[in-house]
Amino acid sequence: MFGDMMGMMGKLKEAQKKVEETKERLHTVLIDEASNDNKLKVTITANRTIKSIDIADELLEDKDMLEDYLILTLNKAIEKATNVHETEVAAVAKEGMPSIPGMDIFK
Repeated sequence: MFGDMMGMMGKLKEAQKKVEETKERLHTVLIDEASNDNKLKVTITANRTIKSIDIADELLEDKDMLEDYLILTLNKAIEKATNVHETEVAAVAKEGMPSIPGMDIFK
């Protein structure tokens, strides 16, 4: 019984290490999103770090419109990044996780 527990702890540590490595790698995965008319473009990592924002000059003349564009476009980019992030981390976690009933550490 104790040996089983030790083996399981080793597997958990290994799974956690793989998850951390995946999260590191996701810093290099870039997601581009643009407004429908391409007046605003953003690039973020799969870890949801904003890398660049490109704003068309005409948006600078309308503060309210620019704010709307930023909110919409950033939210779309964040949603995509979150999906990529969760899919990647879940895949690695599943692969390395012993199935322990009631222990869902990846929520």
